[in-house]
Amino acid sequence: MHSIFEEIHIQQKQNLPFVIYRKPDIKTIVGVFQEDDHLYFSESLKEKAFVFTPFSGLPVIFPLDKCRVKYNSVYFKNAFEVNENKIENSFLEAEKNHFKELVKNGVTLINDGVFDKIVFSRKQIINLDTFNLEKVFEQVLYKYPNAFCYCWFHPKIGMWIGASPEKLFSAKEATFQTMSLAGTQPYKGTEDVVWKNKERKEQEYVTSFILNQLKKEVETITASDCYTTRAGNLLHLRTDIQGTLKPNSEFKKTIDILHPTPAVCGLPKDLAKVYIEENEGYNREFYTGYLGEINHDFNTNEIATNLFVNLRCMKIVNQQAHIFVGCGITKESDPDAEWEETVNKSKIMRQVL
Repeated sequence: MHSIFEEIHIQQKQNLPFVIYRKPDIKTIVGVFQEDDHLYFSESLKEKAFVFTPFSGLPVIFPLDKCRVKYNSVYFKNAFEVNENKIENSFLEAEKNHFKELVKNGVTLINDGVFDKIVFSRKQIINLDTFNLEKVFEQVLYKYPNAFCYCWFHPKIGMWIGASPEKLFSAKEATFQTMSLAGTQPYKGTEDVVWKNKERKEQEYVTSFILNQLKKEVETITASDCYTTRAGNLLHLRTDIQGTLKPNSEFKKTIDILHPTPAVCGLPKDLAKVYIEENEGYNREFYTGYLGEINHDFNTNEIATNLFVNLRCMKIVNQQAHIFVGCGITKESDPDAEWEETVNKSKIMRQVL
């Protein structure tokens, strides 16, 4: 991957925006290098561009006509296995207590009928002695071949790195695909596992929401059976959803229906979003937003859209990594168990560091 990192070094010297990424199960890294440092936003999502959207706010885009595009094959010269048991947990007791209280209050509100489900998250800060972008990104690619892996940078926003297992939406011509991904447990050598009612219910909420909301905007829609899927050191419940779009359907309207999904926000969506922003105690920024290609497949130059939810991610700030993790809360949630779920999820990014 040396050649594409030469491009990155040039871009960094000029303090210009870039993104490098690899789509799931594809062996090519795409590099999109913006030729100015302007912060471009999109209100319509009609541009050909790479988009990066916060949990709340306007999408930031790298427009195709303002960028040069480079490609690189994936190979690993520095990748290595990390013993998860040697990864130390580092957090303040006050952080843990705040998160557990948040979960406890969420369960109460669900039992009171305010929410069906709500998703809470937190940020964990890791001090870095050194940071080598090429080595870290190689680790991300190596450990998560089935994820959307990326490194995104803009001098006016910062650097983000992630490996998302969750597709938000993809479309080519009249066909579309999305997925419902929820429920989590550690991977322990097999995908043949038993799921508790809590996780199954959590996943059903997401699936029902997507199906019911998209039915209004699409021509046809079908869903697979729910199944277990692996993402790094974690297992999730997944349902694949696909169908055909109506003629002249509005792409942005479809995305606004999906984002943020109950997998990262809650139900009812608008009420859960307000509660999260008022009570989580920090700004999610681009965590649980979405990112990817709009109206242009950078691998094939076809007209297509490929968007992913920004999960399993971190922001690099000076000599620190800000790691973002969360979990879905239902009436059966236990604060201690939900805290442990966030700890397990944080290992994904801590391993690659």
